[in-house]
Amino acid sequence: MAALITMLRGINVGGRHMISMGALRELYQSLGLRDVEIYLQSGNAICRTDAQDLALLSKRIESGIERKFGFRPDVIIRRPSDLRKVIARNPFAERRDIDPSRFLVTFLARDPGAEARDQVRTIKTDPEELRIEGREVYVYFPNGMARPKLPWALIEKTLKTSGTGRNWNTVRKLLEMAERLEASQ
Repeated sequence: MAALITMLRGINVGGRHMISMGALRELYQSLGLRDVEIYLQSGNAICRTDAQDLALLSKRIESGIERKFGFRPDVIIRRPSDLRKVIARNPFAERRDIDPSRFLVTFLARDPGAEARDQVRTIKTDPEELRIEGREVYVYFPNGMARPKLPWALIEKTLKTSGTGRNWNTVRKLLEMAERLEASQ
């Protein structure tokens, strides 16, 4: 059984789309996912599955949440090898001035394609710094994430795909948890 990282978009934010993590774990188990571990209250789950089609699995989880909780969040799935690549491709890795709590990786539901990535690179994002590689958008918020100047709605519209963001500390912790699950097989 392969280890996977699942990330739900927009749950338990601002009092909307509330799901207890215990209920989420139970739902995952009812869908045949095994060894489910939850990280934080924002819908991060590490689990094992025999499923090969991750797009289909994502839709199964989305449908299960909709049936049980009455709303349908996007579910983004990555393998541990994907997160290792995300960390290896960190465009800010050599910079000493990067605060990991102000560094966000947005995991896109699908690859937006080279043309969309090129269009995003032309969008003015100052003072935030944006880099995009494959299915991930890396953003550094030097002044914090509370009141960014970054035009995210325009970026998402240009990419024509949804995504969900996790700060750098969370990305590293999710990989650590997934690797521990992989090693226990």
